Amino acid sequence: MNALRIAGLTLGLLTTFALAGGSEGRQEGMLSVNGAQIHYVSQGSGTPMLLLHGYPLSGELFARNRDALSAAGYRVITIDHRGYGQSTAPASDSGSLATYAQDALAVMDQLNVPKAIIGGMSMGGPIAFEMYRTAPERFLGLILINTLANPAGIVEQNIWKGMAQKAVTFGPQSLAPELLKDMLTGQTRAERPADAAFLTNIVKQASVAGDVAGANVLATRPDSLPTLKTITVPTLILEGREDTVYPPEFSLKMQQNIPGSQLVIIPGAAHAAIFEKAAAANTAIINWAKTFR
Repeated sequence: MNALRIAGLTLGLLTTFALAGGSEGRQEGMLSVNGAQIHYVSQGSGTPMLLLHGYPLSGELFARNRDALSAAGYRVITIDHRGYGQSTAPASDSGSLATYAQDALAVMDQLNVPKAIIGGMSMGGPIAFEMYRTAPERFLGLILINTLANPAGIVEQNIWKGMAQKAVTFGPQSLAPELLKDMLTGQTRAERPADAAFLTNIVKQASVAGDVAGANVLATRPDSLPTLKTITVPTLILEGREDTVYPPEFSLKMQQNIPGSQLVIIPGAAHAAIFEKAAAANTAIINWAKTFR
């Protein structure tokens, strides 16, 4: 199996394979997309659900969501944005909001997914908004996870610029202490150190160029508030009550501006609510999605 994967990567072709001993219906591979190599995981065979991770993580943020969602009848697809996880990017385009959105749409094309429920966590939210502005016909539904539609203010812009500079100076691993205090609640960090270690390992996998590109995307993201009123597909907004990066007030504002949207606030969860309180997040997604499937 490993030899096949290496050969596929060498040829620059799509490599798809079933993981030995893995979950039923799970495939994993690399796709040649817009000059980059994009790693993806697809699990299940039902209604497609594409989930987009935040900064500076990878598709493994959703490791605790795949089994429950695929068992409920969804084909769960996760990708690593270029420069994150196992994905790579050419030096000529390490990443931008438009590129991330184009990559995700191209992955859907290559996996023969005309439409999907598309969800974005944190930075994945602006990417999902960009995808919606570009190709609204590709959406069956929208899930906004610990994210916001507002552009970055001056203070936030400089925070992301500082993250980029720290990655350049000290490496991607240096971002983990800065981010983990906001990703997980203090109680989780104290009582479940393995959760912090798991997310720390994901942060370490990013490239310096990916960290810089993603930070720039967050610092310069456009105002998506006007986009909210144009959204006509069913929309679920998931928020951790203890999120200090993009607090619940931002989610409430999105809920008020997206017609017919549903807001679920998850107690005891911070910015990585989809991972920290995965069971609650899975239940919320399944209960919402079955109302229009």
